[in-house]
Amino acid sequence: MVNPNRKQKFLQTFFSPRFKAAGETEKASGYAKAKDLRKINISIKRFSIDIFLITLGVFSAGFGLRGFLLPNKFIDGGAVGISLLISALTTLSLPVLLIIVNTPFIILGYRFIGKLFAIKTAIAIATLAVVVAVIPYPQITQDKLLIAIFGGFFLGLGIGLAVRGGGVIDGTEVLAISLTRRLGLTVGDIILVINIVIFSAAAYVLSVETALYSMLTYLSASKTVDFVIEGIEEYTGVTIISVKAEAIRKMIIDYMGRGVTTFKGEKGYGKRGHTEGEIKIIYTVITRLEVSKLNAEIEKLDPNAFVIMSSIKDTKGGMIKKRPLKY
Repeated sequence: MVNPNRKQKFLQTFFSPRFKAAGETEKASGYAKAKDLRKINISIKRFSIDIFLITLGVFSAGFGLRGFLLPNKFIDGGAVGISLLISALTTLSLPVLLIIVNTPFIILGYRFIGKLFAIKTAIAIATLAVVVAVIPYPQITQDKLLIAIFGGFFLGLGIGLAVRGGGVIDGTEVLAISLTRRLGLTVGDIILVINIVIFSAAAYVLSVETALYSMLTYLSASKTVDFVIEGIEEYTGVTIISVKAEAIRKMIIDYMGRGVTTFKGEKGYGKRGHTEGEIKIIYTVITRLEVSKLNAEIEKLDPNAFVIMSSIKDTKGGMIKKRPLKY
């Protein structure tokens, strides 16, 4: 007959670690679920904010188009300017032209930037077309100078808010980003060339005066866009200081397809006062259209990460072109 005490000792020796391991696994599984739920909540929150910004941008751009530019046959640069120019010369409606002209840019955005960006851009452009077609914006003024300045302001405000939301309502920038990798020119140079062609066509088929006022509209819109995006140019340099630097580094490489440089630094002074020890510092360069996406992913991994962004006019060398994504 087996001694009860010896039997209990046997069970504790051989089975308790398994029960403990199972408990730890269950605890780890619960932590993983909570972590995944938190990531989902962050994604939903970020997407909701993006859609809100894009919606505001669409209504602002619609006001600039219907309240100022369209009734007076003024145009702007970019895809919107092309749509306005064709609308002034033909019987095609502006909402239809906005969708037709921007469709190739949406496809380019899907290829060079990402699926989510293309979806947001498609939603923004389709909504803008509906807003321009349906909402009866009043004609604000007939003064040409006011039309050029404030029409460009509201249109630029709309474009800037859409970019802050992770999409665009004017696809010229997407085209410029794709061409700069092949031609070796900066994004600003390509956009300038495109707009010179547009305004030259406007001067030829409309009038020189209309083209000059349209150039003023473009300048007003572009300055407003720069103001709304807080001065972010074609590229943005991002420095990230985080205790989860390795996870963030892998996310930037595998999920965003961007190059990364890692520095070794020393802790100094922060929210918790003086601290000592080594810490990794990550530096990467992205386009301004990817800023919203990067911020959301960093927040998922480390909401306390210290992120510094700086404007970069252009870059040379290194890995600026996106690599094939692992995931």
